[in-house]
Amino acid sequence: MSEIIASSEDPLIPMAREVIQHARSGTMKQAPEVMKLPAAHYTDSVRFNDELKKLIKRVPIILGPSCEIARPNDFKTLSVAGMSLIVTRSEDGNANAFINACTHRGARLTKQENGQRRRFTCPYHGWSFSTSGELLEVNTQDDFGEINKCDYGLKRLTVYESAGLIWGVLDPNSRVNIPEFLSGYDNVLKAFDFKDWVYVSKRTFKGPNWKIAYDGYLEYYHVPVLHRETFGSDATNRGLYFAWGPHQHIKSPSNIKDHIATETLGYMANLIDKPERDWDKESLTYGVWTVFPTTSIASFSGGGRGVMISQILPTDTVEESITTQYYIMEEAPLDPEASEAQFDFFQQVVMEEDYATGESAQSALKIGALDHVLFGRNEQGNQHFHSWIDKVLEAESDEELNSVLRNAPRYENS
Repeated sequence: MSEIIASSEDPLIPMAREVIQHARSGTMKQAPEVMKLPAAHYTDSVRFNDELKKLIKRVPIILGPSCEIARPNDFKTLSVAGMSLIVTRSEDGNANAFINACTHRGARLTKQENGQRRRFTCPYHGWSFSTSGELLEVNTQDDFGEINKCDYGLKRLTVYESAGLIWGVLDPNSRVNIPEFLSGYDNVLKAFDFKDWVYVSKRTFKGPNWKIAYDGYLEYYHVPVLHRETFGSDATNRGLYFAWGPHQHIKSPSNIKDHIATETLGYMANLIDKPERDWDKESLTYGVWTVFPTTSIASFSGGGRGVMISQILPTDTVEESITTQYYIMEEAPLDPEASEAQFDFFQQVVMEEDYATGESAQSALKIGALDHVLFGRNEQGNQHFHSWIDKVLEAESDEELNSVLRNAPRYENS
């Protein structure tokens, strides 16, 4: 069990108090009304292209956990909306992100998923770059001609590392302020101490439209129905939502103790009969943490304390997304084979239950079976998410968006 936390100033404490109060009274907070969202928001290619340009490439998104590239010269590659990226840990210990393209003629520098390198050498003409992006060598430069190497380093993206997570902005021209975008949420996520955790494994697979896929991470309403074989028909379908700007944390206002979904859905019932001085940090972090606009962090317990970080990213088409599940743990698993089997199971649940259902909904929306979808007063997380998408798309400039973020409510100020 993790350390005891007793400070009433920590936002984890008042959240738990509120959840326990609702659990005892059998109540929950609800949105003011049912929300109607045009079905075309999931299918219209024009809106989708706006989302790519004005949202996905404009605001910071999580590029992965810090422990995935823990050592100097570690690197990984990933693809986002048709862009190939390299994320590195340079010799100075800093995280970096670059467009995976040689500055000579644009050839992809590496197709390797991850590894360790001191330099990246282009397979086309042999130009070499450091892990911090500098152009080190032009192959046979006497023959090629004189250029200023300082002008031809890799195209660098803005990167921000906090709470053991790496954020990056895909548009090099974006001026969205990352700390203001995070709205203090990263300071709350520091309760996990992810920076000291162990990277264990990941899975990557396709899914439906990125928002259809992400909607399932934002509410518990479906859990006892769709996941009755996984979490049980007695699992809660209620969620309490706590927001920091566009980001949200979900806990369960249920008084069931020791449920199979305690860690994942954030049951606080095991703390009800304990004095606050005995509340442990691990239990207080239970539940789903969603990082706008594309990431969910869910706790699990199996062979040790861990989280599944699900990154749902659009491809270059409105109908498809790519999900990467990162599995990191507080300590290396004692039984790696058993852990991998558990991760395989999690992937199958998402693919065969969540995404299969999402794809069926996508088919119906594509043919115009519905002109709008509904989010109930109990689906507050989805309402919050889609409202924030509109806020970002409507902001005419990055300065305007920074102002919106700066003035957004945060749970610790509520």
